[in-house]
Amino acid sequence: MTRARDLHQRGLNALNRGRPLLGARAFRAGLRIAPDDVRLLNSLAAAEAALGNTGQGFALLDRADQLATPETAGLLRQQRGLLLILVGRMDEALVCLDQAIPLLRRDPLVLARTLLNRAMLHQIAGRVRPALADLERCERLGRELGLDRLVAKAVHGRGSCELLAGNIPAALRDFDRARVVYESHADGMLPVVAVERARALLAAGLHSDAATELDYALARFPRTRMDQEHAEALLTRAQVALAAGDLTAAKTWASRAESRFRRRGNETWAAVAAVTKVRAEFKSGKRLGVVAAHAAELAGRLTDLGLQNDAEAAELVAARACLARGDIGKARGHIRARSGPKSLPETRLMRRLALAELGAATGDRRAIFANARAGLDLLRDHRSRVGSLDLRTTTTSLGRELARAGLAAALDHGSPAVVFGWLERSRAQAFRFQPARPPDDDDTVEAVAELRQLAHQVRTAELAGKPDADARRRCAQLERVIRARGWQAEGTGEHFADATFGQVRAALGDATMVSYASADGRLWALVITSARARLVRLGSLATVSESLAKLHSDLDASCGRQLPAALDRVIKASIQRRLEALTRELVEPVRPMLGDSDVVIIPTGALSAVPWGLLPDMTGRPVTVSPSASTWLAGRGTELSAPSRWLFVAGPDLAHADDEVLQLAKVYGEGAVLLGPDATVASTLQALDGCTTAHFAAHGHHERENVLFSRLDLSDGPLMAYDIHQLQSAPAHVVLSSCDVGQTVVRNGDEILGFTAALLYSGTKTVVSSVASVDDDAAVDVMAAYHRGLLQGRRPAHALADATLIQPLMPFVCFGSS
Repeated sequence: MTRARDLHQRGLNALNRGRPLLGARAFRAGLRIAPDDVRLLNSLAAAEAALGNTGQGFALLDRADQLATPETAGLLRQQRGLLLILVGRMDEALVCLDQAIPLLRRDPLVLARTLLNRAMLHQIAGRVRPALADLERCERLGRELGLDRLVAKAVHGRGSCELLAGNIPAALRDFDRARVVYESHADGMLPVVAVERARALLAAGLHSDAATELDYALARFPRTRMDQEHAEALLTRAQVALAAGDLTAAKTWASRAESRFRRRGNETWAAVAAVTKVRAEFKSGKRLGVVAAHAAELAGRLTDLGLQNDAEAAELVAARACLARGDIGKARGHIRARSGPKSLPETRLMRRLALAELGAATGDRRAIFANARAGLDLLRDHRSRVGSLDLRTTTTSLGRELARAGLAAALDHGSPAVVFGWLERSRAQAFRFQPARPPDDDDTVEAVAELRQLAHQVRTAELAGKPDADARRRCAQLERVIRARGWQAEGTGEHFADATFGQVRAALGDATMVSYASADGRLWALVITSARARLVRLGSLATVSESLAKLHSDLDASCGRQLPAALDRVIKASIQRRLEALTRELVEPVRPMLGDSDVVIIPTGALSAVPWGLLPDMTGRPVTVSPSASTWLAGRGTELSAPSRWLFVAGPDLAHADDEVLQLAKVYGEGAVLLGPDATVASTLQALDGCTTAHFAAHGHHERENVLFSRLDLSDGPLMAYDIHQLQSAPAHVVLSSCDVGQTVVRNGDEILGFTAALLYSGTKTVVSSVASVDDDAAVDVMAAYHRGLLQGRRPAHALADATLIQPLMPFVCFGSS
């Protein structure tokens, strides 16, 4: 019998490591020695269920029940409860686990595992408090027993509850804590926790990162033979594809998940997968009558199965499909009077969207505004709870649709004040929160240091014409690690109020604000002065985006190059055509209201990359570009300090950097000047913190794929956008005179990321930078003229307007408030 006990323990170890196939082999070997051993039968039932053989699992439990003793009764009840969970019979499972727990007081190990399973059951049903109570008790028992793996699973479960409650940073922290233990004690659980991380990232709107986690998990599940978890990963992959707008992939993944659940006999999870597939079918806009009927049928099935949240989500799909077909009566019947107490945030958002769409269908503008506003308020509350800028600047697909519904109704209404309110409610919301510093724990600090050293190595290799592919791959890996650590930062829960229409008009003085918006592929301009406001319909966003892309290509082609005369004339003529096209689309329709006033531009989407000063109407005119009217007004509330603490930094491998910085230092007199080997990241950050004016003449790199790591090259490595958020007191005014680090990546909701954006988020009031490549030689005189203007008391936008007149095609933009 000693041999049977050894085999049983070996099987349990394999099962707890997430290796059910190895566990099943050990249990079967033990049963060949001791065929009536209840514990071996019980454990083999668990292994068979994990492998997808639930029928065999129940048969083994039935056999074990016939051999049960008072000492094993609790063990068998808890195992039956677990199998019932795996086949979706939740109510029966809860009864079994409730019966088992009082019987297991003398077996703390099995009791802890049973609490873990009951917590999972509570979590699936949306009962967060009882789930957390069971997990706390399980974790305590695990620590008393010295079982790190069990403690990790309890922490893992707590992360799932935090995710259910909407606390994404806390969930990610718990998942990472569990993952560290799994790496050394339960590697088979790594794909399971990867799926949970993917769910958290999906909830945050980071679809690409979620897909990466899932691809890792899906590649490993076949080795572990964890069939239920594999099916759940397929379902989550479908949900990620749906959120990313890849409807074909969403339907394919959901179908695969549904088939796998059905093979397991799990009709509950199969129905949830079917809802995901029908949501993708609705999004495709085809066969909406069939979609509505199927969604309604699924809602009834899910209600019978006790999954009220999923049932409500299915009903809302049916309602929206009916609305799209014009069947308002049926749509009303599918929208509940109120969401249930266990409805998830996504379902509550979907209900608000359905009610807004119902308002649009019935001409009830008040209902549109009320429901779109309530939904966006829910999203703002969610954003206030995260500290990572990466998470704050993401928007869920439902959030985009809510904002679109509110703005469309506002544009239809036509009131400038109403349109203004909806623009401010739905754009650049990340600026409404206090800046949060990135994590500065030892692991993160070490990763950042390694990234800086390797990035410097990559840059050196590139300049030598010998690219270092291995170092580049390691840099990408470190960037992912640092971003992931940042996601765990929590916000304060507080936010700043949006600016009101009246406040902005009062602050404009003699200036004119042009706030651009897009809806259904068309651009609009809301033109505001202190005396009047007007909503102007413009042309196609696609047309403007195409002209802008071609302009950038031409500017890059002509920048700082000695081209053959004929080619130079062709490119210059092309640039003028692109500028004229942009003028026709963006400026001519609003020209009557501009006069000769200063202009404040609030761009949308691709318009963040317009070199406004090159447009004929704007040349020589003070222009300030800000992410939102609220951001502009907040900056105006604090007058730009007169230059007192100056910083001038020259980066390496830039021919005129030293001359530019030394020339500016003469203009200012005293100030910190960092040249050559003195221009390190550490010395720059120290001098930058709290200074009034900083000027960088350094190569910059706008990282479109990972904008938190857009950077300036310094002597010992890059100064990254990530580093800017570490500043205790951001510089009031920053000038970036080289390259194109004024460019940004614009996420949905006009959320911006990049080096310039990092400065603005950190509290810098004004940033002057370029949205296209700059001729560094020609920029020296422009920058000298600009700083002389500042010292003469001119505001940045005025000083820049004058300075750029001395050189053609200088694509500098004054960002923020001026």
